[in-house]
Amino acid sequence: MSTSLTADYLISHRGRAEDLGAWVVGAAFGRGGRSCAFALGDGTVRLAAIEGDWAGVAAHDGACLAIAPDCKDGVITGGDDGRLMRIAPDATATEVATYGSRWVDQVASHESGLRAAAVGKAVHLLDGKGAALKSLAHPSTVTGIAFDPKGKRLAASHYNGASLWFVAAKESSPRLLEWKGSHTGVLISPDGTHVVTSMQENTLHGWRLADGQHMRMAGYPSKTKSMGFTAKGRWLATAGADCVVLWPFFGGGPMGKAPTELAGGDGVLCTMVACHPQQEVVAAGFGDGLVLIAEVASGRVVPVAPPGGSAVSALAWNDAGTHLAFGTEAGGAGLVDLSKR
Repeated sequence: MSTSLTADYLISHRGRAEDLGAWVVGAAFGRGGRSCAFALGDGTVRLAAIEGDWAGVAAHDGACLAIAPDCKDGVITGGDDGRLMRIAPDATATEVATYGSRWVDQVASHESGLRAAAVGKAVHLLDGKGAALKSLAHPSTVTGIAFDPKGKRLAASHYNGASLWFVAAKESSPRLLEWKGSHTGVLISPDGTHVVTSMQENTLHGWRLADGQHMRMAGYPSKTKSMGFTAKGRWLATAGADCVVLWPFFGGGPMGKAPTELAGGDGVLCTMVACHPQQEVVAAGFGDGLVLIAEVASGRVVPVAPPGGSAVSALAWNDAGTHLAFGTEAGGAGLVDLSKR
């Protein structure tokens, strides 16, 4: 990374940077791709139009806690005011559901028309019109939720493992994926064959669904708070080290396979990763504010934004992979157009 510090950053000629004035909790593009939304710690959502002015909307009476693309254009957000909100591309905020004084700290959706909100030990499933479908109970507080690519299953992480649900099943009983400890986030691989969780310890844990085979991915100097599978599911990209750590999910891996490292060398922790939706490319944000893009096959690094003294706390691609958004703990944000020539 040291050679990139004097490089020509993409944000300077292909993007726009803004000071949003509050911690950027997360970022997400609507499925229609017309705008990007930044969820902030002060309860507001800022919409960065692909072309045009940025707009703001007061979404929550308190802090935004989570953000995800909606099942239709726009995004959904959860807050510590107990509300699940939909923010349209025109900055219209609509309450989808309210859960009293309980925090809505995990949200997810699927393009088929499903929405999910984690509230304490429960995950509430809703349809695209906001109607409640069912509530899924867990043994402890839900810390992460994720739909599989087909929208047929939902995984939820919690203490001592994860639960895997068939969302359309008449009898709601999950497949329990057990491993002792505090699990803090969850992913399902693009081909639906693996579930991976991050943990309170400096490690990841995974299950191969075909036979229940356990997978332990350790060796991190810090907690892994961000992870994602590359487009074809060949690699699991993770933060938590002073580089992007990539675990191979092919050729029998990751069991018995060493990880690949990208964009390391300066001793600054990688805090966020986001995988390109179509190519074997990973965007990474670091503890000093540096944002870059790295190609898995070649290791080539393209600098996106320079260090700004505050850790990157949000990264997101649009569905086409032409735009990248990032945000920091100090409220810095940027939107880069990679389609420009």
